[in-house]
Amino acid sequence: MRPALLVVDIQKAFFSESEAMTASLMRSIEYANAVMPLFRAKGLPVVCVIHQEEEDGLMPGTPGFEPHEKLKFEPGDLRIIKTTGSAFAGGTDLGDKLRGLGVDAVVILGFCAEYCVLSTCRGARDEGFKSLLLRDALASGHPERIPFVEAINDGLTFGALQYLLQGV
Repeated sequence: MRPALLVVDIQKAFFSESEAMTASLMRSIEYANAVMPLFRAKGLPVVCVIHQEEEDGLMPGTPGFEPHEKLKFEPGDLRIIKTTGSAFAGGTDLGDKLRGLGVDAVVILGFCAEYCVLSTCRGARDEGFKSLLLRDALASGHPERIPFVEAINDGLTFGALQYLLQGV
């Protein structure tokens, strides 16, 4: 298994919606910052996925478009801008880039569990990748929906991910 990490839509704009959403997003940031170095240490791709949508004001150059400043992305990380729920749809070249890097699986975390994370998880499978959600690292404005998304998809805990990456 050669996995990549996908950090989905943890953008500044989503932190002003509600206290529950902000708390959920902050938890995702903690997990993202904990797992990104694990992937980089093994030479595995880290992908920053950004949602762009003109109707919601999420456009390059606008204040809410960029990832939250507490995320510890590095210049060598991939950056994918998507215009649909899935990071694999709508004309992105994510699947081709990952295949070119020898990736056959993705570990996904981020926002919003029941929309873009779920769509990206399904889209990865459609593209032929093994798709795993990082448990407790999904965010939503409705945190009560997260357990359902985790229950209907394959996933792993932080500890299990650490263990698996030792063998990569």
